[in-house]
Amino acid sequence: MINFSLEGKIAMVTGASYGIGFAMASALAEAGATIVFNDINQDLVDKGLAAYKEKGITAHGYVCDVTNEEQVYATIAQIEKEVGVVDILFNNAGIIKRIPMIEMSAKDFRQVIDIDLNGPFIMAKAVIPGMIKKGHGKIINICSMMSELGRETVSAYAAAKGGLKMLTRNIASEYGEYNIQCNGIGPGYIATPQTAPLREKQADGSPHPFDSFIIAKTPAARWGTAEDLAGPAVFLASEASNFVNGHILYVDGGILAYIGKQP
Repeated sequence: MINFSLEGKIAMVTGASYGIGFAMASALAEAGATIVFNDINQDLVDKGLAAYKEKGITAHGYVCDVTNEEQVYATIAQIEKEVGVVDILFNNAGIIKRIPMIEMSAKDFRQVIDIDLNGPFIMAKAVIPGMIKKGHGKIINICSMMSELGRETVSAYAAAKGGLKMLTRNIASEYGEYNIQCNGIGPGYIATPQTAPLREKQADGSPHPFDSFIIAKTPAARWGTAEDLAGPAVFLASEASNFVNGHILYVDGGILAYIGKQP
């Protein structure tokens, strides 16, 4: 029987106070996992705890900066003491800065790389020893279509997500023999509160130009939803994916497969 159950598993989801991280953590909880999450400050952690409680989920929240190696190791040690050894790590925390490349400072570029690439490296490094001792582990990195594509104003983000794709494959290569699977999820354009302004009708009632652009480029002819990521998240976190390693699962409605309609 295919086993999608996460009963008895401890899942750490970074930056999961809201948005895509919250949706995926909620799906893991529904499959039976105990949820642990972090965010950058106490206000966000409290916001997350309240949101999980409202959904009937008992979650454990911690203030932790994923780019701070000492803080990450201290937090993982605290989680192991208070909750248990992490079985599943979702590297979800990330930022994007939309700035034309020649106008972007090296400082801003480094910040995106630090959070979106160094953060997953540090988090994975902190949990892998515990996974080796337990004899199993799942690491899922939230990649992006920008792991494969370029686009105006996202040079740092694309560089980080392209690097994260290769970090995913390298973790799979280096630690697969310990029954640790490392895969990625590459979301397409997802309808969230953050993207709502891009989907608002114009004053004349016409669609937002970016909304029209995404619909035209997506064979599914719609934006994705956070719920569209739930199944892939549970699959990659469960024993159903035990022989899937180093793979990036793009949940994009077919954008990456599609050249677009002929004008």
